[in-house]
Amino acid sequence: MSGARPERAETEPAAAELAGGYAVLARCWRQPTADVVDAVTTELLEEVDPAVTEANIERLRTEHARLFVGPGDPPCPPYESVYRDDGDVLGPTTRAAVEWYRAYDLGLDPDWPDLPDHIATELEFAAHLLERGEVDACEQFLDEHLRQWTGEFLEAVRAETREPYYEALATATEAAISAEQR
Repeated sequence: MSGARPERAETEPAAAELAGGYAVLARCWRQPTADVVDAVTTELLEEVDPAVTEANIERLRTEHARLFVGPGDPPCPPYESVYRDDGDVLGPTTRAAVEWYRAYDLGLDPDWPDLPDHIATELEFAAHLLERGEVDACEQFLDEHLRQWTGEFLEAVRAETREPYYEALATATEAAISAEQR
């Protein structure tokens, strides 16, 4: 990570815009709140899917629990380790993500009760790297982590969801982290 070059002036606006996008996506992958519903109803996801113009917080919370939490084994666990470590939660890929966070003197938010390899946490970290101007480090993190597992995860979300919101969120996330963003 010490080899990251300084941000070039002509890419600053693009990096800042992408950082903001990653931060919004991270927020959307967490438990739905009233402010997320407000954002959806004020056209946040309209560019991705014009059909997503309304959302009901109770339906979104129910769908969030069904897809990502359980009861039982959820159909779409939002953790990198599930897809890359043969279902071994808190396995080697989780530890590798935590090493990235530590290298940038970041700890986990004590108010965030989930695992360090949750999609929201990894997207927040990518946003943090871009906000610092660490474009190369962000690309490396995306290549080593998010781009390694989210294809399978996002496809499962699209296949399993009963809410247009999560289908649109999966599509937006896939577009944001694709290698073509370079």
